[in-house]
Amino acid sequence: MAVGGSLHDVHQAFGWVVVLSNAVAGAWALGAHRWERLRTPLLWWYTGAAQLTVFVEVIIGVILVNTEDIEAPQFHMLYGFSGIVAVAIIYSYRHQLAQYLYLLYGLGGLFVMGLAIRAMFIGGAR
Repeated sequence: MAVGGSLHDVHQAFGWVVVLSNAVAGAWALGAHRWERLRTPLLWWYTGAAQLTVFVEVIIGVILVNTEDIEAPQFHMLYGFSGIVAVAIIYSYRHQLAQYLYLLYGLGGLFVMGLAIRAMFIGGAR
């Protein structure tokens, strides 16, 4: 049970990594929409890393559910998998909304952050 307990702790703690990294990425991209000096290649590297945290968090959750005798709340899983879908949708619209790219990634990052918060608190994660 110690392994499951620590994996659960990792899942909970990494949820904050998802929230904070996507908040920073979203705010940075929104700032870059307004101020050209914030439009650096590092923004895209950081945004990609922040969005990858969603996938890592969901994988940790799936491993946790499959290795422990627990049943995750349905809304918690819904918000987690919705985060993956949101990242995919944001990525898929990058060419169609090229003139609004910074807005897309800014608002998208904040949306993903919101999904993570909902998964943590409203979704019933314990």
